[in-house]
Amino acid sequence: IAVLGAAITLTMLWLGLWQMRVFEDKENESAAQRAMQPPVTLLDYVTADGSVGDIYGKPVSVVGRYLAEQQVAVVSEDGRVRVLTAFELADGRVLPVVRGVLRPGSAELPTPPAGELTQTGIFLPSEASAPVDETEPGEASPTLGSVRLAALAQTWPQHLMPGFITLSAADSASQGLGEATLSLPSGEGSIQNAGYALQWWVFAAFAAFMTWRFVRTIGRQGTLGTLSSQEEE
Repeated sequence: IAVLGAAITLTMLWLGLWQMRVFEDKENESAAQRAMQPPVTLLDYVTADGSVGDIYGKPVSVVGRYLAEQQVAVVSEDGRVRVLTAFELADGRVLPVVRGVLRPGSAELPTPPAGELTQTGIFLPSEASAPVDETEPGEASPTLGSVRLAALAQTWPQHLMPGFITLSAADSASQGLGEATLSLPSGEGSIQNAGYALQWWVFAAFAAFMTWRFVRTIGRQGTLGTLSSQEEE
């Protein structure tokens, strides 16, 4: 009974894990599909008071001009350096733009294009903090470990948009930079698969409990039977 109960419990646990993997796969597929949608105008989804619609993880287009004096090197753990530049909109707000990554052998951040431009990229939320040696605020090219809006707000005086965009590989190449890796926000998985996973884990817990009860009951019955036989003798 113990072996059978353990086998049933482990099977149910595996089924729960399998359903959770299906849920995560559908989340990733949903995020990838959002990133492949046609670009929309960013200011249609981000209002002047900072309210944000359903736009994170989607392609957007925005009109403005780069502020060449406001650039940040974002150094990842693998040593890749993303070039983050301030992009000023007509209303004075600034959108951080990941223009691409430095190519091997490059040491200085390249100057962004001048004049009014329309830039298109994936709109992303502020990234989590990452350990890195940071230069003091006020230096020409401070260094960050991630695109953190709270850190940028300490060095950039303008009002920041509630997110940033990452340019496509083609747009990065046109500015002499390599493609920046995207970290898409989680999409929507299937609630049904998540429910199935939880259901299997509840069944596994019940099977483990009932196995323990049966084994304990049989063990006690065996002990009482042995004691009874000894008393009769």
